[in-house]
Amino acid sequence: MSTKYKRGSFQLMKSMNRSTILNMIREEGPISRADIAKKTKLTPPTVSNIVKELISTQFVIETTQGMSKGGRKPTLLEINADQFYTIGVDVGTTQMKFVITNLFGKLKSHTTLTIPPFPSHEDILSIMKKGIRELMDGADLNKFLGIGVGMHGIVDPEEGRSLFAPAFQLHDIPIRDVLENEFNMIVKVENDARAMTLGEYWFGNGNDADNMLGVNVGNGIGAGLMVKGRLFHGEHNLAGEIGHITIDLSGPKCNCGNYGCLQTLAAGPAIAERAKKELKAGRPSLIHELVDGDYDKVDGQKVYEAATQQDPFSIELLHQTGRYLGIGLTNLIHTINPKRMIIGGGVSGAGEFLMRGIEETIQSRGLTDKAKETSIVLSKLGEHASAIGACVLVLEEFFIRQE
Repeated sequence: MSTKYKRGSFQLMKSMNRSTILNMIREEGPISRADIAKKTKLTPPTVSNIVKELISTQFVIETTQGMSKGGRKPTLLEINADQFYTIGVDVGTTQMKFVITNLFGKLKSHTTLTIPPFPSHEDILSIMKKGIRELMDGADLNKFLGIGVGMHGIVDPEEGRSLFAPAFQLHDIPIRDVLENEFNMIVKVENDARAMTLGEYWFGNGNDADNMLGVNVGNGIGAGLMVKGRLFHGEHNLAGEIGHITIDLSGPKCNCGNYGCLQTLAAGPAIAERAKKELKAGRPSLIHELVDGDYDKVDGQKVYEAATQQDPFSIELLHQTGRYLGIGLTNLIHTINPKRMIIGGGVSGAGEFLMRGIEETIQSRGLTDKAKETSIVLSKLGEHASAIGACVLVLEEFFIRQE
């Protein structure tokens, strides 16, 4: 074995141990050095040396002393949550959301920029840079660990590229290379639904479920699959494109070219289109008043607004949307069998009206009693879930041992 290889192996082990200890402090802190050594099976001197390094870099701080088990009280360690920040970007179909979070995913600042119709590669990258600059303006740049980007469509996370953004009909956007060159920090890129799932796993409703599914329902529908605590991408980064599961062979045409895809029946634009068709046919609804007869103003938000005012048509429309989603989710339960499914994205704002249809469908179509009992909850992180999840892409680099 060469000296170079030995040195490299030593550095790798040190890095792995560092991440292991840092993650234990994140998950279980405040915690003592002795308890870290006991739980990680690392030697006390190894723990002490790494902790000393973590304190010097200000990732970790010493805090109030714990209970003594005889002898001197132990000093406890915890993450120095507000010492460093991460930037998260969520690239939707009409808007780009930007957030700053601390090391525990707490939102510190946010902004939203509009994406113009038919944007070019340059437009997308320019908006990204503008939003990031706005958030960083006046801040101490040394406090930022990196930038995470959640991008709709097909993404190559290894290369940090958007391979295909269907809403823009754009291919091969070099997100990571451009942003790293612009801001000189780590940049991680992932599909937006997978980013949302990661955010929920760390800081939301998925932190006790290593096998889970996050479903992002907005202008399109995508999913992130977590297997044994790690995102699953599939062979060619296609895992989770559930918006293109066929639900109705004779259904509406999708922008992918197929007919009857789940997102043509249950995404935001599908809700709006069904509402417009019924309203123009004379269906009575409070929506007529909400849009002053201008059907171009009908969208999923207006349908939800009417439903909250007990409009029977809107309630039934959202209930039917839930049933369509329920069919797609039942297929996933039978295929993947996750412990939990988390529903996020703009359409999930209609929570109670959607969930009734989802639950009824799973109850009637689930293969077994256990399948019917699959936990289905709404996103805890709400409208910023994908952007916060994008921040986690960066945090993983520091807290999680890369195997």
